[in-house]
Amino acid sequence: MSMENMNVAVECWPCAADSDAIWLVSGSDSWRSPPVAADSDCHFEVELLLAGHDASRPTLLHSTSWRPEQSTIVLTYVAVLPCDGLVLERWPGAVPVLHKLFSAVGKPYPHGAAEVPMPRRVDVLFHGIRHVRFLVDTDATARAALTGYWAEHLAQLQPALSGMYEA
Repeated sequence: MSMENMNVAVECWPCAADSDAIWLVSGSDSWRSPPVAADSDCHFEVELLLAGHDASRPTLLHSTSWRPEQSTIVLTYVAVLPCDGLVLERWPGAVPVLHKLFSAVGKPYPHGAAEVPMPRRVDVLFHGIRHVRFLVDTDATARAALTGYWAEHLAQLQPALSGMYEA
């Protein structure tokens, strides 16, 4: 048994929407921070991540989950980034997160009721987007930020915070 303490880090799934899709602007993964310093703040660290990628003005920044990953607790955020025009013009490495992709990748690995889930990275992203969809129905400030193409694409999803493991 190790006497080392766990670290805390943040990850951000930066997304933007255009007429075609919701896009993950970071490519195939989230942006991650090193361990958060004790005199810092997790939300501030996410803002630093975004600023370091020239995405410092999200219209919505929301923590959607946490999970252990080796010796680190990872706090997950979704950033909704504004985009005029096509997302690929602004972020050429962006990848689409289409409704079809949800069913194409299948369900997360199953786990027992008292066991730790082992989500894949794509499961973390999907949970975050479904969480953002849930906010449309439950949070007036989030709903006000999720207009235009965001509203159109999110309307295709059922609002949910859980249920990813249901048959």
